[in-house]
Amino acid sequence: MNFDLTPDQKLLESTVASFVKKEATVSRFRALRDDPVGWSKSLWKTMAELGWIGLVFPESAGGLGGSFVDVAIVLEQLGAGLVPEPFVASVLCAGTALLRLGGPEEHEAHLAPLIAGDTSLALAWAERGGRYDPTWVETTAIRNGDEYVLRGEKVFVLNGHAADTIVVSARTAGNPGDSDGISLFVLPRDTAGLRIKTIRTMDGHKAAMVSLDGVVAPASMRLGAEGAAAPVLDEIMDLGAAAACAEGLGVMRAALGMTVDYLKTREQFGLKIGTFQALQHRAVDMFVRAELAKSTSILASIKVADPDPAERRSAVSAAKVELALCGRYVTQQSIQLHGGIGITDEHDIGLYFKRMHVLNALFGDEEHHLARFAAQPSF
Repeated sequence: MNFDLTPDQKLLESTVASFVKKEATVSRFRALRDDPVGWSKSLWKTMAELGWIGLVFPESAGGLGGSFVDVAIVLEQLGAGLVPEPFVASVLCAGTALLRLGGPEEHEAHLAPLIAGDTSLALAWAERGGRYDPTWVETTAIRNGDEYVLRGEKVFVLNGHAADTIVVSARTAGNPGDSDGISLFVLPRDTAGLRIKTIRTMDGHKAAMVSLDGVVAPASMRLGAEGAAAPVLDEIMDLGAAAACAEGLGVMRAALGMTVDYLKTREQFGLKIGTFQALQHRAVDMFVRAELAKSTSILASIKVADPDPAERRSAVSAAKVELALCGRYVTQQSIQLHGGIGITDEHDIGLYFKRMHVLNALFGDEEHHLARFAAQPSF
């Protein structure tokens, strides 16, 4: 199989890399950590004008009809620059839910402004008792005529603090853990009874805790058929996990590059520490781990669109486990090889270390995906 990028993909890669280097630097991210939103709406608009936000959506929905491999190329470069704009939360999570379950009216109302860079979205699916299970939904949506009354809580909602619209999962039938009976509702952030609390995550990003206290949602706000959202949520979890792997590659690549540069410049005992063989071996081990994670991430990017759920899950879980193992090793070694400066906030290497730990936890951690991989029929 030929894994070389096409000429168009190479152009996309170089374009995003150049953009990140000039416009979306790590110093910009540092400044945005104290910003209430945590990302730039003007840069989000620029990303849309460059076509990146619409890349994964089909032309029928106003997008460019690209593949997930194209998206992974963008995410790797964004990861290298620690770009905080909500690409995964808005495009791959909430955007996929709207694409799969919404009709032309929903696409026009919500996807069109997203693709234009005028709005951002969020998907509220996680609950306190569910860990990484999107079917563990205690939030209820009780039907009352042509309306639903929603009550419950969602935790760690990516971009929930800034999203113009939040797609919320709620149970219209059954019990927590049942795959049937889950519906998605599209709620504007100013909906009465929708309460949003901004929180800071360990990597300097922001998210939200969302509570629904008697939110009244017309039936027109429900996406798709009642109780049929579980398969789409399952797909979104794998899209998010594959996206975390692609972004993690960028984090590892940047951390490795910074570490090698440091080894070439830092002097000890009158010598560049990069001349010490023991440190050279550690740098080589970091490179090998990064390449291993890259190979499994490529497979996940290809298989995430596979119609066979077992094939998709196996590839994505294998990549997520390797991200945890390799990403943790590379960023930990980066801190160690930088010495004392590496554990200070003043040095950028710590930002990559923290982001990697968050990526390892998003959409399933090592333990979750290792168990899921072992449970697949293909294993």
